[in-house]
Amino acid sequence: MHSLRYASSLSSVLRAQCGYAQRALRPVSQPLGRTIVTKRYTPDHEVIKFDDERGIGTVSITDYAQKSLGDVVFVELPEAGAEIEQGESVGAVESVKAASDIFAPVSGEVVAINEELGTQPSLLNKSPEDKGWLFQLKVTKPEELDGLLSEENYKKHCEESS
Repeated sequence: MHSLRYASSLSSVLRAQCGYAQRALRPVSQPLGRTIVTKRYTPDHEVIKFDDERGIGTVSITDYAQKSLGDVVFVELPEAGAEIEQGESVGAVESVKAASDIFAPVSGEVVAINEELGTQPSLLNKSPEDKGWLFQLKVTKPEELDGLLSEENYKKHCEESS
């Protein structure tokens, strides 16, 4: 409150010096929205970051997956506008070691794909869950997220698989 009074008196002085009429200061109200981003994993090493406010999920492969694949040389992604179902094969990642299908972690409509992967597939190695995201979808069945693995359970799954 002290800084508000100081700002108010400072603005009054500035207005008086500049010849402006003094106006009452009103507090600015900001909406108290809160976005929750949920991160869930599949046993097949896909990860989805779900923004509950927008209903959008960003799908990537995990760091574990990119390390297992080695140097990625090609990425096949679904088309924007495609309706996909949970568990459906929606693309592929090819590396110098192997090829691996990409499975939809949840159902939804693809609203964006990471175009940069077409010319820079190595982004999956450099930044698999950030700059190397695969696609975004408008999630149609958010309850499917509940059946996916938490980060802790995903780590256990990887340890058991090794």
